[in-house]
Amino acid sequence: MGDRADEGGEGVTTSKSRNKAGAGLKIERVWTTEGVHPYDEVAWERRDVVMTNWRDGSINFEQRGVEFPESWSVNAANIVTTKYFRGAVGTPEREWSLRQLIDRVVDTYRTAGEEYGYFAGPADAEVFAHELTWMLLHQVFSFNSPVWFNVGTPSPQQVSACFILAVDDSMDSILDWYKEEGRIFQGGSGAGVNLSRIRSSKELLSSGGTASGPVSFMRGADASAGTIKSGGATRRAAKMVILDVDHPDIEEFVATKAREEDKIRALRDAGFDMDLGGADIVSVQYQNANNSVRVSDEFMTAVENGGGFDLRGRLDGQTIETIDAKKLFHTISQAAWECADPGLQYDDTINDWHTCPETGRITASNPCSEYLHLDNSSCNLASLNLMKFLRADGGFEVEKFVKSVEFVITAMDISICFADFPTEKIGETTRAYRQLGIGYANLGALLMASGLPYDSEQGREVSAAITSLMTGTAYRRSAELAGIVGAYDGYARNAEPHKRVMRKHAAANDAIKPTGTVATALQREATKQWTLGNKLGDKFGWRNSQASVLAPTGTIGLMMDCDTTGVEPDLALVKFKKLVGGGSMQIVNQTVPRALRSLGYPEEQVEAIVEHIADHGHVVDAPGLKPEHYPVFDCAMGERSIAPMGHVRMMAAVQPFISGAISKTVNMPEQATVEDVEKIYFEGWKLGLKALAIYRDNCKVGQPLSVAKPNKATADTQAPAAEVEKVVEKVVEYRPVRKRLPKKRPSQTVSFSVGGAEGYLTASSYPDDGLGEVFLKMSKQGSTLAGVMDAFSVAISIGLQYGVPLETYVSKFTNMRFEPAGMTDDPDVRMAASVMDYIFRRLALDFLPYDRRAELGIFTAKERAAQLRAEAEAEASGADLTAMAASAPVEAPEPKTGPVAQPAQELADAAAVKPAPAVGSSTELLEAVIGKAADAPLCFTCGTKMRPAGSCYVCEGCGSTSGCS
Repeated sequence: MGDRADEGGEGVTTSKSRNKAGAGLKIERVWTTEGVHPYDEVAWERRDVVMTNWRDGSINFEQRGVEFPESWSVNAANIVTTKYFRGAVGTPEREWSLRQLIDRVVDTYRTAGEEYGYFAGPADAEVFAHELTWMLLHQVFSFNSPVWFNVGTPSPQQVSACFILAVDDSMDSILDWYKEEGRIFQGGSGAGVNLSRIRSSKELLSSGGTASGPVSFMRGADASAGTIKSGGATRRAAKMVILDVDHPDIEEFVATKAREEDKIRALRDAGFDMDLGGADIVSVQYQNANNSVRVSDEFMTAVENGGGFDLRGRLDGQTIETIDAKKLFHTISQAAWECADPGLQYDDTINDWHTCPETGRITASNPCSEYLHLDNSSCNLASLNLMKFLRADGGFEVEKFVKSVEFVITAMDISICFADFPTEKIGETTRAYRQLGIGYANLGALLMASGLPYDSEQGREVSAAITSLMTGTAYRRSAELAGIVGAYDGYARNAEPHKRVMRKHAAANDAIKPTGTVATALQREATKQWTLGNKLGDKFGWRNSQASVLAPTGTIGLMMDCDTTGVEPDLALVKFKKLVGGGSMQIVNQTVPRALRSLGYPEEQVEAIVEHIADHGHVVDAPGLKPEHYPVFDCAMGERSIAPMGHVRMMAAVQPFISGAISKTVNMPEQATVEDVEKIYFEGWKLGLKALAIYRDNCKVGQPLSVAKPNKATADTQAPAAEVEKVVEKVVEYRPVRKRLPKKRPSQTVSFSVGGAEGYLTASSYPDDGLGEVFLKMSKQGSTLAGVMDAFSVAISIGLQYGVPLETYVSKFTNMRFEPAGMTDDPDVRMAASVMDYIFRRLALDFLPYDRRAELGIFTAKERAAQLRAEAEAEASGADLTAMAASAPVEAPEPKTGPVAQPAQELADAAAVKPAPAVGSSTELLEAVIGKAADAPLCFTCGTKMRPAGSCYVCEGCGSTSGCS
């Protein structure tokens, strides 16, 4: 990895590219004060970081006495300590202060910048280091996670989070793909690959046999990713698999994940543990990758006009089959409707904005679809926190934003000089083309705080102008760097197409027609940056073939205390906040009162509206709030959720100003149809997007077939709130009271057999108010097992009498695995993972209402049969599976007695208040407020329910992500 050469053979340049004639960057102070170190400007405090699994209280991580600024939230400090501090816990080598972490990274960047000739002199290097330190310390921006993992450590200096691989039609290449992908996963990053060069299963091998086809080779790669995922340390494996729409195996590829979801349903109903991370989910294939179809303008035009479309052989390009384009498009949309895969990538649009077409086409992307460039390449990311540039008067710090982009893009380019890469091919391409991915987070929060609806023309104008200014400034600085340390090696052969793309960006900027003062100021400055940057580029070329992407900003978004990630709107108006010293509470997002003040509401009305949101989770009927201001507070989920096309229009507004693409999933309601998916995918093409994925609520068949509907009365009583700096208003206190069963109570006894072990379950009820007592017998009196079962029965019974809901026990003890396990003699529960699994499934069937059991995925044999019939009818008619299941000709049985007993009223004048359901994240809090389960997966590390971040998910508990940054 010493010297590097461009693929086109234009010559070799040494890796230590020096500046020209002693010139270098003159760095001016923006955020810092001369003579004052950034660390001396903040108040520091020591904290104890103890991370527990909120479900069972077990300690996942512990480090005491870590040092952070007082302004940093508990969550941000916890995530940085657990994810980014290096060294073994409990040893002197372990980092314990944010100062050490920032110095480790910034000192490496400064040293490399001086070594490779970026600065005019040592004083400029020092100012650069101080400015970077200040910005990181004050959460103005963050590098992507691999920088924090690796830079300044003895580990390889890997700085990239996103990788694109290549695979050819040979067994050696396919095996190299497996190996290279595994190496990237091992380093905590993700990779994408296009399999379209592999010949189809409809073509012949040189030996005369029939080829296996790309889908068969996907199985091996999927199994490899799943194995590495299960042992991941820093982050889980993430991958993208892409197939061109004209590949003869395209229909098989489209159907892969939808078919596997059917398998999940069948195995789950047979009693297997098919939860995310469950013991039996490994039997399902193709679950470790996002799938995307590369569609061409030719194909989309055939869809639009109703024509035929040719599928072409990989060996000679000859037509193997001609299909109905509309039918294939419907099949793609049907599969996405069923299981969220595949997404679409619009090939001609992607390559029309490609700066390096003379080197090769763009065929693939990283797992989250924001990085799109050459095969065998990588991209390092960094994201700016937009809320740090919003002034108190509602204006935007345009000049500071420009200077901040300069600092960040310079640092990112410096990192390529010293970075290590997982393979030699990736290292060569990345050094030759120097792909960067500057982006931002907190766009949704910025718009709301400014009093602008996310789905509005003004909101899109501001977003487009910010994005144009960011990318225009990044390319202008890239042109300046080219004048100092040289253009990227591949620039000479790609000079004309690179200039053409720069002109396209500038023309898109000119097409913005701002109406507000903020958007006007941003667009005016963006015009200056594009004009100057293109002038410099004509003279010097550009240092980087790519400058910007919009990444999910999952972990680093939490590190920067961002309310929203990437280009996303707010998830909801209330969120889950961890407190110093332990504990947590529900708060109304800090953005809300700021938005209300921006809209001109007096303080007393702000407080009243915030209190209403704390109680209800939405702004509908909030006292004094004008209905025309409701859209300002629309969110991704909840009472007033943004329409799917609102998300698409925002993506279309910012896409012309992004070098790569946008990591974002368009959420669709459960009742959306396949035709709605078709419309979204078609409009994405028309609006000029590069990539698009959808997710329909509850589309995963592994999720419950139906969920509890919102219950306003219950939600109102279950949504606690708290007083925190006038943002949170009310705390609900609860003291349990035991309600004993009467001397004479109804009961039933069930005999059972699990894996050959026999026993008896006796359940006693309140006369009119649910289960209150459980006794289990499985062995001779006096034996250890009998004693343990007796003690367990008493503990469960007392808990029920103190008001612990039965569904809480059911959720905890179902799927618990230990011997004896296996077949049962119960027709409703044919398989059990353990005796506990069986007992609580049986109790749920006997005492919980249908909608509660549906949330938990527990059904009688009769109900399952009805669902399967309904699904078969739905497949035949194309109807909504969930709606058919809900209308199946089976009456949900009533529980044998009423709901689970709740505590009695202790005092005559005290209102009986139900305890709020336990929550461990903002997603679970939102579920409690709206009364509807979200499809977000559970975190592999700590068990907390994750929240969406672009097209990935992020855990608020520990910072783990399912994808990039």
